[in-house]
Amino acid sequence: MDMTAAVHWLGHDTFRIDGPPVVYVDPFQIPKGAKPADLILITHDHFDHCSPEDVAKVRQPTTVVMAPRAAAEKLPPKVEVIAPGESRTVAGVEVRAIPAYNTNKKFHPKAAGMVGYVLKVGGMTYYHAGDTDNIPEMAGLAPDVALLPVSGTYVMTADEAAAAARAIKPKVVIPMHYGSIVGAESDAQRLAKLLEGSGITVVIKKKE
Repeated sequence: MDMTAAVHWLGHDTFRIDGPPVVYVDPFQIPKGAKPADLILITHDHFDHCSPEDVAKVRQPTTVVMAPRAAAEKLPPKVEVIAPGESRTVAGVEVRAIPAYNTNKKFHPKAAGMVGYVLKVGGMTYYHAGDTDNIPEMAGLAPDVALLPVSGTYVMTADEAAAAARAIKPKVVIPMHYGSIVGAESDAQRLAKLLEGSGITVVIKKKE
């Protein structure tokens, strides 16, 4: 069984998960005519994660948009505001906001309330880590699939992501946060190499 069959990487940190329902995380630079969303999750307020223009491309009148407060303030009205540690069921999806922050750099301070998400879609559990370093709050989440940043600079390096993966204990990891603003596919390949023999499968998705 391919646990990542419903997961589509649209570049950078942008994913579409086809449940149903259809869930987007951090839509950014997506083409017009993209599949409409039932649920849009925004991890934080930086332009490459919180893009009102891209949200508008996939938002329907019935679409639920969820974001931390700073990001919600940049988006059109009627956004569900969520904070780290909170859980909510929206659009038929169980959603839990996990803190996302830097521990050895200043781009994503813990006090800013940025998040990653654990969500259950189509019987599978996914963890989108957001822009983060290896933090204690992610240990033991044990999702089916973890989407982890690997590029370094603003987020974890591949080496730090490998250590995070061992702590998270997912069945599958999909690397992200490369190939657009910072990082390259070699970072994703390094993560795959580092997790060989760990029992965690690494799937490098092709950008759609």
